[in-house]
Amino acid sequence: GARVVHADETPIGLLEPGGGKTKKAYMWAYARGAFEPEPGVVFDFCAGRGGKYAVEFLAGWTGTLVVDAYSGYDAALSLDGRSTAYCLAHARRKFDELFKANASVVAAQAIQRIAWLYRIETDAKVLGTVQRLQMRQERSGPLWEELHVWLQLERSRVPEGSAIAKAIDYSLNHWVGLGRFLLDGDVPIDNNYVENRIRPWALGRRNWLFIGSQLAGER
Repeated sequence: GARVVHADETPIGLLEPGGGKTKKAYMWAYARGAFEPEPGVVFDFCAGRGGKYAVEFLAGWTGTLVVDAYSGYDAALSLDGRSTAYCLAHARRKFDELFKANASVVAAQAIQRIAWLYRIETDAKVLGTVQRLQMRQERSGPLWEELHVWLQLERSRVPEGSAIAKAIDYSLNHWVGLGRFLLDGDVPIDNNYVENRIRPWALGRRNWLFIGSQLAGER
């Protein structure tokens, strides 16, 4: 029933029967929107990462799906009545990796511009849907347009095939989905909400290493 849903997936080792070895399975997570008054998350253990799993789980649902740009969600998002919101944190990480490696001045500038948007989100978080959208349109909208123009300009200046070119291309190629938060007050700026919900699985696999069977994973 949620109009906004977050989705993410994380790999988990699955013991293969009789072989004593593990193969890669996935725990998919679907969470109600970050601004929903009643939180909820469902974990769906699947044998793979194919798009069919998201299609099956989301059958009959319409709304905005908040995801990273993994192509496995494309089939689910192609259905009528659904829109895409991409995760700005993922776009930022492309620049952050270059910044930490001291490999790009452009990356540092991109991070600063994105940080301005996140400061506004801090103020908008406590507001209702209508007021949040209004604040975003008034304060974030102009910054978003400036960021778009700036990225296009810098893209024309950086070497083709370089790491910074690829980071810029990621944002430009997913621009409409990344800016979905400016059109809907209930859509968050990133997908961190479900990433935090899925973190216990990422921590757990360091301890229990693998799941013993398909049935155990489902359980």
